[in-house]
Amino acid sequence: MASVADEKSKLAEARAAVGDDYVPDDSEEYMNEKQQDYFRMLLLDWKKSIHDAAGQTLQSLQDGPIREPDLNDRASSETDWGIELRTRDRQRKLILKIDAALRRIEQGEYGWCEVTGDPIGLKRLIARPVATMTVEAQEAHERR
Repeated sequence: MASVADEKSKLAEARAAVGDDYVPDDSEEYMNEKQQDYFRMLLLDWKKSIHDAAGQTLQSLQDGPIREPDLNDRASSETDWGIELRTRDRQRKLILKIDAALRRIEQGEYGWCEVTGDPIGLKRLIARPVATMTVEAQEAHERR
């Protein structure tokens, strides 16, 4: 597992390589180095924002228990905390997918469908950077 310092340095490197206004274009060679840096930056930014939100949740939990005097208010607060914790659990699972996508970038497999071997497509990857299948392969998978 990469350390936070390693990820920050990789994020800085990807930002420097890509620039602030770069957006991948279909006219370029698919999954060239600049596109890989762009998606690495997207994934690392996404992961950082998830970690930041989790840190805020953890800080709120450490600040103390729910101390609502009214039972209805307490029940409402506990429900809110339950939803928050379920959200963090889903995001924890998303981090695993982000890490897998980052490994695929390092191995040169990112952007290619794991079922057909075809390019996933830039628009799909921009919308869902952790995608592992083309739209068609994903639809066939979901139908099964």
